[in-house]
Amino acid sequence: MGSPTGINAARLLSRLSALGAIGGLPGGGVCRLALTEEDKSARAHVIDLMRQLGLKVTVDQIGNVVGIRAGESNESPVLIGSHIDTVKTGGLYDGNLGVLAGLEVVECLNEHAMATRRPLGVCFFTNEEGARFAPDMMGSMVHQGHLDLDEMLSQCDSDGRSVSDALSAIGYAGDEPVNSLRASAFLELHIEQGPVLEEAGITIGAVESVQGISWTEVTIQGVSNHAGTTPMRLRHDAGYVASAIAVFVRDLALKMGGDQVGTVGLLEVEPNLVNVIARTGRLTVDLRNTDNAKLVQAEQALADYLQCIAVQEGVQIETKSLARFEPVEFAAELVDAVAATATRLGHSVRKMPSGAGHDAQAFAPNCPTAMIFVPSVRGISHNIEEFTAPKHIEAGANVLLELAMERANL
Repeated sequence: MGSPTGINAARLLSRLSALGAIGGLPGGGVCRLALTEEDKSARAHVIDLMRQLGLKVTVDQIGNVVGIRAGESNESPVLIGSHIDTVKTGGLYDGNLGVLAGLEVVECLNEHAMATRRPLGVCFFTNEEGARFAPDMMGSMVHQGHLDLDEMLSQCDSDGRSVSDALSAIGYAGDEPVNSLRASAFLELHIEQGPVLEEAGITIGAVESVQGISWTEVTIQGVSNHAGTTPMRLRHDAGYVASAIAVFVRDLALKMGGDQVGTVGLLEVEPNLVNVIARTGRLTVDLRNTDNAKLVQAEQALADYLQCIAVQEGVQIETKSLARFEPVEFAAELVDAVAATATRLGHSVRKMPSGAGHDAQAFAPNCPTAMIFVPSVRGISHNIEEFTAPKHIEAGANVLLELAMERANL
């Protein structure tokens, strides 16, 4: 039989909807936090698809799932992958597209009885989002040897439950060793999660790099007191300090400009009452930059400010690093191949950085790695309104198909 002429877009879209129904939210979107019952059901659903397509499925010690289609040789495989866990208010496409498009590539090859020289694998990784356990990209980073398995298994969620216990509870504490599989190439199709492609009217993003990420948890210990009787000059207000830090982070990003971004995504105070000065505060600071030196500069500026405001307001401040990943450059040859493939298929293309972290960055130090972006409507992601047009999903999946066939036959 001949080579595939393109993916089955209707089938891929149907599978995206079916997977999105697992943990589906009213009004759209998905809540499928890592290692929950919803994640368990989604894992079973995807593994069933893998086995229907004849893939040999393994589960490793941190719950990463890999399905391999045999090649004519036993050389290192080409891997296609992403994740199926979501944030609490996630969409249908983030991560899921990369996994299901990988399965669509396999099905296209099966339908045309087309062998590849190298094995071709489809995988999904545990806790990519970091929404339940820190850090993000946990599974892929352990898979490729950048994070320690035992340390990650001991990480706990906000309820004190460890990754190890959660894996056992849903039956995904596998026995396949981590840091043992090296790919000949890793490919990830993903929605952009930003506005650049849509604003420019471009269909395909050839991703050149991923921003460096620094997550810090800040805990403030102040003094709780009466809101009406305590003079302003005598307050040790953890709520004020938390708010001031949030403002500082935004001002810092604006002052530095360029690719620097800063976010306070979690902020809570206690006792959280209208007429009581806050005793404690807790917040997270997310700093990102494509330039590691500038990211270090932002981290130092934050540390200096925390020291200053602690003295100024008479509070105690403690910090804890939740995640720290340096910027990653993808292989120029594969970035060029994404661009060339998109152009050959008649799609507009732009080389660009990624503002979000992705599983692909775990593979980049160990093998040639590339990401294919498709537009996100209004740049919205991590939101139930996340949407990518079917024509763009089809375009991105066809670029993935062509590139996967090319790399698997080298």
